[in-house]
Amino acid sequence: MLGTIVNRRPSVNRSTDSSDSAGEDRVGSLGRVPRLLVVHHAPTPAVRSLADAVEAGARDDAISGVDVLVRSALDARADDVLSADGFVLGTPANFGYMSGALKHFFDTIFLEAGGALTDDGSAGAGTSGRRPYGLWVHGRYDVTGAVRSVQSIVGALPWVQAAPVLEVLGDVGAEHEEAAYELGATVAALVAS
Repeated sequence: MLGTIVNRRPSVNRSTDSSDSAGEDRVGSLGRVPRLLVVHHAPTPAVRSLADAVEAGARDDAISGVDVLVRSALDARADDVLSADGFVLGTPANFGYMSGALKHFFDTIFLEAGGALTDDGSAGAGTSGRRPYGLWVHGRYDVTGAVRSVQSIVGALPWVQAAPVLEVLGDVGAEHEEAAYELGATVAALVAS
């Protein structure tokens, strides 16, 4: 078990395009409330339950001073990334890779969000200004390739892994939802601090 879950909210807003301004009382060094961007592709009820748990954790009542913005991977834009101070990403594992929707997100935002390329066009080492991120991946049998594909792209962005990857195989149970809640809360607390 990952630890104690505090103030778990009984219901979750299921919107894929929501923002929370509960953190308006804290203004960061940029003159605005720090923002956590949650980007996911959740095409099934099982994967959606993980996305909902991450969002609920990010909005935990014990965490103040952070604006939570949730976007589906197909709707997220570079402006969302540029205005965020941290990220939680979620994807199913499809044929040993991240979902096409999350790959589309990266293709859309990569260069504008500070992604680095090497001379041969492959992802290079990210630049300074490391912003925290977390990742969850759900698969039926294996998530290794999906995790590796996301981390290879994220490694070229000015982001730093802030929590262990949540890898969920098979059916999603309460323990997985609790771990997803904890992931959202952890990254939100880091962004708020």
